[in-house]
Amino acid sequence: MLQKCEGIVIRTNHYGESNKIVTIYTREFGKIGLMARGAKKSNSRLSAISQLFTYGHFMFIKGSGLGTLQQGEIAESLRHVREDLFKTAYATYIVDLLDKSTEDRKPNPFLFELLYKVLQYLNEDFDPEILMHIFEMKMLPVLGLHPHLNGCSICGETEGTFGFSFKENGFICHRCADEDPHHLPLSQGTVKLLRLFYYFDINRLGNISVKDETKDQLKRVIRTYYDENSGLTLKSRRFLDQMDNLKDLF
Repeated sequence: MLQKCEGIVIRTNHYGESNKIVTIYTREFGKIGLMARGAKKSNSRLSAISQLFTYGHFMFIKGSGLGTLQQGEIAESLRHVREDLFKTAYATYIVDLLDKSTEDRKPNPFLFELLYKVLQYLNEDFDPEILMHIFEMKMLPVLGLHPHLNGCSICGETEGTFGFSFKENGFICHRCADEDPHHLPLSQGTVKLLRLFYYFDINRLGNISVKDETKDQLKRVIRTYYDENSGLTLKSRRFLDQMDNLKDLF
């Protein structure tokens, strides 16, 4: 049975001499895997539509396992993401995080829209580090993780100086800081951004200018939280770190 969907290519694997297995995150069906026969050939009608990060409309034949990609129409190629090595590194990590955090064929239109907007912003030269952290924060509920960000995770106080307690799963105020001597002190700006990234509507994103010190705190909090709670190990994160180290040399 021929089916249609709107989707974004999040993973491609070579299969044989000329075929690809394409993983697409779709609005209608969630994550699906499709065989794209002949897609590795440059003259194939499936060559362009099966490129990583491509956003488009796909037609496929559903199977009990892999479906078969029949044809597709590109809506946005996100060319600037694919042509910039640093943007590619961030986008690869973002789609890898989505891929490893979701099960096949479980629709989540909110998650589809989130992925699309983040890649679109990345294509339009928004700060890739900030986009990555927004995506990471919004993926936490998908993973069943719900840090306490509305106030102190111990006393509930919403005013004062805060740090992040991995032990208490959220913010900890200066009054309760002795309850976790290993908490990570945070600037007021970092506290606001962690809360903002978790709750706000990404469609309302404007240009955000963030100091390097704040970016370092965001990265440390989010990475440590993922490492201690998500159970995920992503090769794409190591690649991203290598690219960031290269960027510092330029």
